[in-house]
Amino acid sequence: MTSESPLLNIIKTGTYGNYENNETNLITVKEKTNHYIYQVAQYKNSTFNIDILKIDNLEFPKKVLEVKNNNNIRILWNGPKNWLLIFKSKDLINKLNEIDKNNFAVSDLSHTRAIIELKGKNSREVLKKGCPFNFNDFKKNNSVNSVFNGIAVTIDMIDDNPAKIDLYVLRSFGESFFHSITDACLEFGYKID
Repeated sequence: MTSESPLLNIIKTGTYGNYENNETNLITVKEKTNHYIYQVAQYKNSTFNIDILKIDNLEFPKKVLEVKNNNNIRILWNGPKNWLLIFKSKDLINKLNEIDKNNFAVSDLSHTRAIIELKGKNSREVLKKGCPFNFNDFKKNNSVNSVFNGIAVTIDMIDDNPAKIDLYVLRSFGESFFHSITDACLEFGYKID
């Protein structure tokens, strides 16, 4: 899959903000591209048992904040009976097509999102500047839907030592969100490779 980056001509490599004498603690900001993003939603009247729903040998998460993952796919709890699936292999699309269409809606959202990755020990502090969620207990394999400076965002904690966080925003808000998140990074210093 190839698509034009929503941040094409916006992202410029370099080091910004309070980076002098702070090289080891810089936050890395980068755009992630060529990912498939699918939403799976169970119909309201469905009686299908979620406990047997699997893709790539992973059960779908059932709890708030929960993420299930392996080397191929991340499945984020996105709301009651609603999940976001993020992966890079086109082979998984065929497995998604096997999901019972009488009980589930499967939607391709791949071209509707911009993905920005924050990496570094102060990544949570950056998010605290514009998001009302309490990130103190946010840990690896947690995800949450929230807002950052008024822009809806899905936040996925990939790792917590050091913090590595993927941020999913609507493509049309990608540029505004990028500027908002990098402004919040200035205090700590950040780099774009």
